[in-house]
Formats: sequence, structure tokens, C-alpha cells
Amino acid sequence: MSKLSSDNKFLDFSDYGRPVAKFIANRFKNTRITAIHVTWMFVICAIISIYFIFHGKYVLAGIFLIIKSIFDAADGELARLKNKPSYIGRYLDSNADSIINLILFLTFAQVSSSSYLFAFIAFIACQLQGTLYNYYYVILRSKSLNSDKTSRVFENKFPVAYPGESQKNVNRLFVLYKFLYGPFDWIIYTLERSASKVKSIPKWFMTLLSIYGLGFQLLIMAVLLSLNMKEFIILFFIVYSFFIPFFIGIRKIFIA
Repeated sequence: MSKLSSDNKFLDFSDYGRPVAKFIANRFKNTRITAIHVTWMFVICAIISIYFIFHGKYVLAGIFLIIKSIFDAADGELARLKNKPSYIGRYLDSNADSIINLILFLTFAQVSSSSYLFAFIAFIACQLQGTLYNYYYVILRSKSLNSDKTSRVFENKFPVAYPGESQKNVNRLFVLYKFLYGPFDWIIYTLERSASKVKSIPKWFMTLLSIYGLGFQLLIMAVLLSLNMKEFIILFFIVYSFFIPFFIGIRKIFIA
């Protein structure tokens, strides 16, 4: 089972690591390694990257951010290969991404002598960008009959755990998810309430919007780090969020 049906697949600039992710998932398919193990692998990669940032090894930090992005794609690939969808895996992945992003921006502030307030604003901007992309993406997935259904357009109630999962653990991770993502989901939904009713979302629009996907955001961070332009990362993501009204405007004008 893929994230999208073949008819809805589009060129995703944030998904550059998918070929390697599929390779990794296939290597783990017949092993005891689960998708959740792979999720912890990307957490470790993020920690290593943050360590390198603190020690001024910016090229290495950027490389591990890219590796983190690849493992971030590989966990879902492995879950689909093993045909073991998991709400625990889904929320663990998302919660880890949010916490890692916050720590990354605070780290950028530390090493560039920037304000922690601006770092937090940049984090909020980054999360809003990703939320907008994910909102449209999940709407597109909901239109695909053969796609993975662990993500929902409206995360407004506790999901029923899959067989083999602990409902208690699913509930705990869901509560944390709502705390980390709820405000951003509310903002985007308030701005784009009508988007959930569109008949379809064109591929060209999703390709354009994919510059807001987490993989592309991490790529931007990696490039700026590698160019020793760490002091521009916080400002970049604040300014980058100015395109949110542009994307929403395009959707409302051209996609009904």
C-alpha cells in the first residue's frame, strides 16, 4: 500500500529521499526491525546533527539532517511493506518531528547568537508551513481509494488502535500530538476551511506546495549549514512563511 494511488502521485520536492528510503525498507522487510525502530533511527540522526551544529561541524550536521529525512520516509515505507499500519508509529513520527524542529531552531539561535524569541517565531513559521502542506496532502490522500489511511484530515478524536497496539499508548501519543500540532491545525483549518470539500487537488499545485514539506525544509537547513550561513536560517524560515497566503490564494482561486 502506498501513500497515494498512482493517479494522484505528483513530483514532490520534499520527497527526494524516497528511493533510498524504499531501499532501506526493503532491506528491513524480512527482519525483526519495525517501523518504530526506524523512527528512533531518525531521532538519533537528528541528535547527531544537533551535536555537530554545537561543535561547528556544519557540513556533517547538514549530512545527518538529510539522513534523518531519509529515515523519516523509510519508517512509513517499512510499515506499508510489512502491512502493519500503526497509530503509535504515526504519532510517534509526527511528535518527534515537532520536538526535533523546536530543538533545531533553538540550537540555531545558540550558535548564531540570535534571539530565542525569533527562533521560536521561526519554529512556529516552519510548523505552519508544514501543516499547510500536510493539510492538502492528507486531503489528497483521502481522495485515494488505495492509499494509507493512518492520517486523517481532522484529528479531532481518539483513533481506535490497530490490532497489536496498546490503546492507552495510542491515546497518550494522540494527546501529545494535539498539544504539539493542534494550534497549527486550527490556524490552517480556519484559513482553509473549504479546502476539505474540494473534488480534487491538482498535481501541479501539490508539486508547487511541496517546498513546504519537511524534507525540503531540512534540505534548506542542510544547505545553509553547509554554506556556513547558519545565521540566516531563522530569518529565512520567518520570511519563507510569507508565501502561505499566496498558496491559499492560489487554491481558492483556481481549485474548487
